[in-house]
Amino acid sequence: MPPSGPEIEAWEARRSRLSALAKALPEQPGVYLMKDVDGHVLYVGKAGSLRNRVSSYFVPSAELGPKKQPMLAKIDSIDTIECDGEWEALLMESRLIKDTRPPFNTRLVDDKTFPYLVVTMRDDFPGVFVTREPTHEDYRGAKVFGPFASAGALREAVQLLQRVFRYRTCHLDIEDGDPKNRRFRPCLLHSIGQCTAPCADRISKASYRRDVDAFVRFLGSKRSTMLRELREEMAQASADLRFEDAAKLRDRISAIEKLDDREKRAKDGVQWQPEVTVFSGDPAPALKSLQRTLGLTLPVRSMEAIDIAHLQGGETVGSKVCFVDGRPFKDLYRRFKIRTVDNDDYAAIREVVSRRYRDAGVGEELYPDLILIDGGLGQLHAAMEAFADLSVKPPMVISLAKKDERIYVQEKTEPIRLGRENLGLKLCQAIRDEAHRFAQHYHHILRRKKMTGE
Repeated sequence: MPPSGPEIEAWEARRSRLSALAKALPEQPGVYLMKDVDGHVLYVGKAGSLRNRVSSYFVPSAELGPKKQPMLAKIDSIDTIECDGEWEALLMESRLIKDTRPPFNTRLVDDKTFPYLVVTMRDDFPGVFVTREPTHEDYRGAKVFGPFASAGALREAVQLLQRVFRYRTCHLDIEDGDPKNRRFRPCLLHSIGQCTAPCADRISKASYRRDVDAFVRFLGSKRSTMLRELREEMAQASADLRFEDAAKLRDRISAIEKLDDREKRAKDGVQWQPEVTVFSGDPAPALKSLQRTLGLTLPVRSMEAIDIAHLQGGETVGSKVCFVDGRPFKDLYRRFKIRTVDNDDYAAIREVVSRRYRDAGVGEELYPDLILIDGGLGQLHAAMEAFADLSVKPPMVISLAKKDERIYVQEKTEPIRLGRENLGLKLCQAIRDEAHRFAQHYHHILRRKKMTGE
């Protein structure tokens, strides 16, 4: 607790000095180190804005909780390190905690439940994973980074850096030269340029390893150092007439330089496809809310929704729309003209599910993280009947009934009731409504063709 009695005046003077120092800090991402009078590091933290975060410690009403509040009376000086983005601040924070072992970060140093980043270097095609069990046998021989203070922030950084280094984050067992790789369909992350798809033989083992080695090197160095090394490699490749390698290095340099812009755009909620406005605002909180609601251990990155449309039993069609990281990805929208029935929504759903997920059902494609069926419990049961015929089952299937906006979950009879302002529900409504719009549009096209004889 802050000093009291005769020490109050001294404390107030020191707080005033530290507050003035904090207000002079830049509004820049970075790491701050709270030090005592002897220069020993008491605490290391990261910030999206150094000025705002550090200043919050020295307002009169600052309440840090029972474990950190005593630290205030010991702080005599503050050091800061500016970073290029919150992703770099996250990595810097972890390295400094490991190096300095500050007493008020003790829980982070000692507690085994904090998240780590592991890179499975023994695999033919190493994967990058966030885990709270870095000593698990699945990660034997892996490079381990951490611990980190926030699992959510770590996953956001992994997703951001995946756009540059394009490593895999799936748990597939991929062996170099396996003939089944040639038949495998890459997941959505390959479609949006965030994975090089070693699962489908789209990259050689040597090239993929170079990408992962560059990622590991990046984690252990400042961005400026990495950029200098890459520019030297690019110049050497060009001098050796290896122009394809030089072009790849040029693209990587450009991608790293734009990391800050990408992070800012993500924070500002800017969409990749600005003409689509079915979900306004930042989808990240909605995805986290949905993950909690459904009790999923892994984040929801890819979602697909299925809807059926017809008019008085005629021209029955189905639609499948795709959201990645909470945003529509139109390249993977699909339409289905129903072949087996005319006026049976349940049978139509079974047909669309069977046709869309045929490859995933035999292990030649990954399912999306979440599949949503437009409708109630009956529509969900129809979808699950189709999945029952497939060898590999999807991770999570739900339905959303428009009448009362309740979420039905596979293998459960009671729906989930959420408040109208729940962000996870709003995201489900957005993808459900987009599937309905897309199905209706196709239905109208077919009816017009039928009426005009086109």
